[in-house]
Amino acid sequence: MQPQQPAPVNPQSQGVLTIGEWMITLLIAAIPLVGFIMLFVWAFGGNTNVNKANWAKATLIWFAIILGLYLLIAIFFGLALLSSR
Repeated sequence: MQPQQPAPVNPQSQGVLTIGEWMITLLIAAIPLVGFIMLFVWAFGGNTNVNKANWAKATLIWFAIILGLYLLIAIFFGLALLSSR
């Protein structure tokens, strides 16, 4: 039985991103709706740099946390308004 070799790694998906690449990434991420969609592409795409993919996943997690907090606050204040009538 031959030992299995690891899958080949795309050399572009490894390594350090340059300042210019980060500037472009942040510029694209700042565009409403397009940036949100690109976060999913970068987070779960196959040919994305590992550093950018991890950053995109962390950003999406923060978005989910903030959205959850906003919903809790909206529910709390909504119930407070309804109970005051």
